[in-house]
This record gives sequence, structure tokens and C-alpha cells, in this order.
Amino acid sequence: MAILVNDQEPVPPSNKRAIGKFVKAAEKLGIRASVLNADQLLDINHFDALFIRETTAINHHSYRLACEAETNGLIVMDDPDSILRCCNKVFLHDAFSYKKIPSLQTEIVSDNSQATHLALEALFDYPMVLKMPEGSFSLGVFKACNRAELRVNLALLLQGSALVLVQEYLYTDYDWRIGVLNGRPLYACRYYMAPNHWQIYNPQSKRNFSGGFETLATYEVPKEVLDIALRACKLVGNGLYGVDIKVSHDKAYVIEVNDNPSIEHKVEDAWLGEELYMQIMSEFHRRLELRGR
Repeated sequence: MAILVNDQEPVPPSNKRAIGKFVKAAEKLGIRASVLNADQLLDINHFDALFIRETTAINHHSYRLACEAETNGLIVMDDPDSILRCCNKVFLHDAFSYKKIPSLQTEIVSDNSQATHLALEALFDYPMVLKMPEGSFSLGVFKACNRAELRVNLALLLQGSALVLVQEYLYTDYDWRIGVLNGRPLYACRYYMAPNHWQIYNPQSKRNFSGGFETLATYEVPKEVLDIALRACKLVGNGLYGVDIKVSHDKAYVIEVNDNPSIEHKVEDAWLGEELYMQIMSEFHRRLELRGR
């Protein structure tokens, strides 16, 4: 197995301790795991499986390597289709709407005209949340508290994208993150908002980059939260996902489904411990055994 990482990434999906635990779990199942950067992964055919632990994007070597690996018969997590679907918030919004999965009211805009501003103001109160179709770790996400901020932030986002998602603003003290593997809940966390900020991550602050967290057993999670997390993942695939959910007035809303979710030592593994890594590697082992048959 090749475990793809990026040593230069400031906020990788897994810290070094977690990567080490993945390697040990693989070893226990008879899988030899090599931790590699993209420039070290010269021949994908030397491997039977690819586990991507680098933040993914469509126009990126992570997606290219996932495609190459899948074409050559490797077991890939996450697979190219999952990357495509999760990295496209427009797809997710349309899919949630079609399948009637509760999510925040969203409009997709393509210009920064006064007519667009008026149309958005007829639908949403301020503040509004503006998002790029692709983005992670709160990057490419802005809050507009008035018309001037709406105009400035739309202009900024439209420089890098033909489309921008505009969403209703729903503040909660924390977001749920439900980890799902092959259609079943794996772990559950509450991620609290960064200090003096409205998001979990605050890219503008080095000292208070993220808020606190609480890791729970999945059986402690409200049934509605688990149910919509699993329903949302069915729209994407059968890989490893992290579903972000907000709960307000006892109603749960899916924010997005993330391929390649964060799994860090002493955070997401705080409840399951070593078993979290074993379950993920066991899924690779199961798929490799099925492929061998």
C-alpha cells in the first residue's frame, strides 16, 4: 500500500502520529504500507492499494494519482468519483435537494450585478455565507454582513470561479463531524468554533486557528444526525467520508460531505483509539481479498 502524504502541507488530513498508526495497523493485517510524497510515487503499479492522506482537489496530483491507480486496478481510498463529487459543492447541493436531505438554503450565482444582489437580499437576511464550489479547511468561505461586503466578496470569489454558492447563515456553537466508512458510522466529533470566529477554522489566526473538539461514541450521537450523515454518503460512494452537520432547534442540516476527512491522533481517534486505524485498514484488506478472488 502507498499512503500519499504531503510533508509541506500546513494542515494535512492526518498528523504524523496518525500516519504511523495507519502503518502499524496495516502491518498487523499483512499489508506493507509505504508513506510517500507525490514525487516519490513514481510507479503506481508497484502497489496494490493507494490511501490518500493529502488534501484532495480536482486540478491536483491527488486526483490524477487516484485516477491512475483506479485504472491500474488498485484499491483506492478515496476513489476519483468520491473526490469529484465531494470537491464540487454545487453537485452536493443539487444532490441534497433532489434526495430531500435537509441542508441549508443555497443559491448559485455567476455574476456580481445589482440585480443579483437584490435577488439574494430577497431570499436571505444578512449575514450571508459565500463559498467557492471547491474549498477545504474554511478556505474560500466568506461571511457578508451587508451589501458592500457581499459585492466585495463576490468579486473576489468570481475571480477564481465561474460560480459561487450563497447560503443562509446558521450559527451554532459546534458542528458535528460524522466519519463514515463503507456506509457505516465510524467516529463522531463535535468541532467547536474557533475563538472569536464563526467557523471551526480561522485561517487568519495562527494562535487560534481552530476551536476545541469532543469525540464521542457513535451511539451517543442523535439518531437524526447519524441518519442524514449516512443518507448523504450514499450520494457520494462507499469510501471514507466526513459529514459536516449543524443542528438548530432540534433539526439537523448537512453542510457538506468531505472525502479524505481529518483523522488525527488524539482527536478523531480519542474514543476508538487503535481500533479506528484497524477498521480502516481492515476495509482495505477486505477489498484486496475480494479483488484477489
